Amino acid sequence: MYAEERQQAIAQQVAERGRLSVVELAQAYDVTTETVRRDLSALERLGLVRRVHGGAVPPHALSTLEAGLTERDRVQVPEKDRIARAALELLPPAGSTVVLDAGSTTARLVAEWPLDVRLTVFTHAVPLIGRLASLPQVDLHLLPGRVRPTTQAAVGADTVEALGRLRADVVLVGTNGLSPEHGLSTPDPEEAAVKRALVRAGRQVVVACDSSKIGQDALVSFAPLDAVDVLVTDAGLRDADRGRIEAAGVEVVIA
Repeated sequence: MYAEERQQAIAQQVAERGRLSVVELAQAYDVTTETVRRDLSALERLGLVRRVHGGAVPPHALSTLEAGLTERDRVQVPEKDRIARAALELLPPAGSTVVLDAGSTTARLVAEWPLDVRLTVFTHAVPLIGRLASLPQVDLHLLPGRVRPTTQAAVGADTVEALGRLRADVVLVGTNGLSPEHGLSTPDPEEAAVKRALVRAGRQVVVACDSSKIGQDALVSFAPLDAVDVLVTDAGLRDADRGRIEAAGVEVVIA
């Protein structure tokens, strides 16, 4: 079978079955997984499939499902703890300004916030407020907006406008998906608008996410990969994904 015939057959299978893994396709067509990945890259450029971690889905099959904060807090727990501790090492020196995104990883980071560094902190995440407000060395600012029950974070025009007036030394951002093609992404458009403003507000942008989100795409892209300075993730990151991320100019820290 010629490459063009195989790629056409793969595109048809993905369209019919909804999702196929690289391993399944390699076995079905008696080729290497590297060959399948090249096929999927070619098909993605044509808009016939979208690559995800370990395989491919139809091009329209971007996730619109969003787990609640409590549910997300129960998965990848050890990895998130290590990521949070590693991200703390990237906080700027005393007297600087930090903006914190909502999310289960940033909640862990705040739980171990340093007690001896005076920082100005802005956040739109309600769960972070209680801990930070109790720390005398933190000059805390709560961003305005409507609080979404799913993420317990403020969203909307007021939140975006407030972030547009900021220029912070470091912004710590979470994401539902990360890929070179779709960038950083999240299922909700309002949440995406706030995250987009968060990224623009930072002199240095640090993304903290576990490796299960890398190679995944959610519905709305809020930043290209080259807008990120540092990615903090866990040892589950595949070498191929790391190479593509670093090729975009992103420093990768493995927690």
